Amino acid sequence: MTEVIGLGLTHYPMLSGTDAGMAGLLRSTLKDPDIPAEKKDPRNWSELAQREWGDDTGTTAAAGHRARLLAGLKHCREELDAFRPDVLLVWGDDQYENFREEVIPSFCVLAYNDTVVEPFGVLKKVGATNHWGLPDDETFTMLGNQQFAKDIATGVLANGVDTAYSYEQRKGEYFPHAFANTQVFLDYENAGRKFPYPIVPLAVNCYGEHVIARRGGMARFAEINAGEVLDPPGPTPQRCFEFGRAVAKAVRGRQERVALVASSSWSHAFLNDKDWHLRPDTESDRRFYDALVAGDYDVWTSATGSEIIRDGQHEMLNWFCLLGAMSELGLRLDWSDFVETEIFNSNKAFAVFK
Repeated sequence: MTEVIGLGLTHYPMLSGTDAGMAGLLRSTLKDPDIPAEKKDPRNWSELAQREWGDDTGTTAAAGHRARLLAGLKHCREELDAFRPDVLLVWGDDQYENFREEVIPSFCVLAYNDTVVEPFGVLKKVGATNHWGLPDDETFTMLGNQQFAKDIATGVLANGVDTAYSYEQRKGEYFPHAFANTQVFLDYENAGRKFPYPIVPLAVNCYGEHVIARRGGMARFAEINAGEVLDPPGPTPQRCFEFGRAVAKAVRGRQERVALVASSSWSHAFLNDKDWHLRPDTESDRRFYDALVAGDYDVWTSATGSEIIRDGQHEMLNWFCLLGAMSELGLRLDWSDFVETEIFNSNKAFAVFK
């Protein structure tokens, strides 16, 4: 009988950077001339936002935010080490990285062998410095397990969910940061360079209608208001839940000890159009978190894709996959934490299921 643990965590890129850069996404957003001036004025922000922003645009508050995130990651790593997994299956979003105009699969099992990863690619793109003071082109090896990944793809297909599979990453592009940062953050002291467990990435098209339209990232309101040419939608929350269940069925009965991991923050400010890209949708996040704690999956499975997009919760589809797997295997929430913020782009959640 397979032994399984479930984990949920963040892959927030700015956690790889310095405190001075932690609120960099918001500082960039404030330069958008099409956001009303009164919305950008900190005097009109919430009490939490004003306190975090302070008189140094978030640098002081970043230290506290980092500490909360590292505490959650430390707990997840301790649980992982106690469990001693043979492999991690990690649901993460491909943010216009491996998959672009040639093809956008809803789901893809990355059946790679050991892969050399350049983890600071995202920081390099925005000109940010990494927390460890390592060279920008520092690399580590992500251990793989190609045969296990192929078996999972085979099992998922047999269980009625269509998934693509890939044997090679895109040339000339950084490895998808949802997976690279999972290794970095679970081995934070070593910047991911000494992580001992193989990882099989399960890529989810979380960005859907924005994956090519916004190149999987930020968009200015001038572009949005000019009339975006949107892409077809990504998989629905319900389909992601079913994908998670199909993965769980493929895992059940194997001999390996498997960690099933959802890697993403929750609502993202830069995807929350209705709030001018200035803050995450905490009210909606809290509703899902309360349901997570209560074990009320009906709240999750009743969500629509349009609601997820509206609230900037695109990347939470990775968590829908995890909860589908936990539901299928009957694993219960053992521990969780919710880290709320107004200025550091996204609320973050952590969870351990046993």
